[in-house]
Amino acid sequence: MKVASNTRVAFQGERGAFSEEAAVKLLGGEVRLVPLPTFEAAFGAIANGAADYILAPIENSLAGPVHRSFDLLVESPLTIVGEVIIRIAHNLIGPRGGTIEEVSVVESHPVALAQCERFFSARPDLKRIATDDTAGSVREIVQARDRTRAAIASKRAAEIYGGQILREHLEDDPENYTRFLLLAPATEASPEKADKLSLVFRLAHLPGALYHALEPFARRNINLMKIESRPVRGLPWQYRFYLDLQATTRDPEVAGALAEFEKLAVDVRILGSYISAKAANSATS
Repeated sequence: MKVASNTRVAFQGERGAFSEEAAVKLLGGEVRLVPLPTFEAAFGAIANGAADYILAPIENSLAGPVHRSFDLLVESPLTIVGEVIIRIAHNLIGPRGGTIEEVSVVESHPVALAQCERFFSARPDLKRIATDDTAGSVREIVQARDRTRAAIASKRAAEIYGGQILREHLEDDPENYTRFLLLAPATEASPEKADKLSLVFRLAHLPGALYHALEPFARRNINLMKIESRPVRGLPWQYRFYLDLQATTRDPEVAGALAEFEKLAVDVRILGSYISAKAANSATS
């Protein structure tokens, strides 16, 4: 995806986070990266004038959905304009001059720690400490110069903060990927080559409501790629459904299905019509 040089892209985390790696993969190295401490700060960056786009993780192939990103997206006026998928490779990183034998404490985000269970099973003597951010953990241990401490994070984090990689590929499963969404103000137009459509909707509590709502898509052979439910804040036992379709709003068949769908749902919001990561990779390979 092409954007102007010096385009500002906000993400949750510190420099060297996997989100930063994803932003560079999708938009190139000329973008201005805007790291922010929380998801709330990242999602507010465009409204605050701090960024032009937001890149947010939405799901991991092993850990599942990033629910906070889902919820903040629905609560915001932002639109999905692109996506990117990166492989997550975890590395044990310590201060320069250290060795793996000296390490007694390993720090990282809880998800990263959980994805390296085999490493910890082989080293039961290691103490795990959960932190807010993988890259931030590297910064802390490098600054402390304490060889008994190490962090689990990306190679990029080691390069940025001057850490030493003590062991590569700690992840239990090599098929570990995270999908990120690129978000922009709702005024941005859908790309001509869009091939993916994301929706959020609610349904009445009626027998067969979900079946009947999805039938217009099935009847037109529109592929459903993902469906997930999330509770509605302030409305106990009410749920929103998130839907990904292999489709574009530019297709008359899709437009027809949406027209039927909107009559069957309590409310519907199109989150974005955009180029999927698979299609983007095919175009550049």
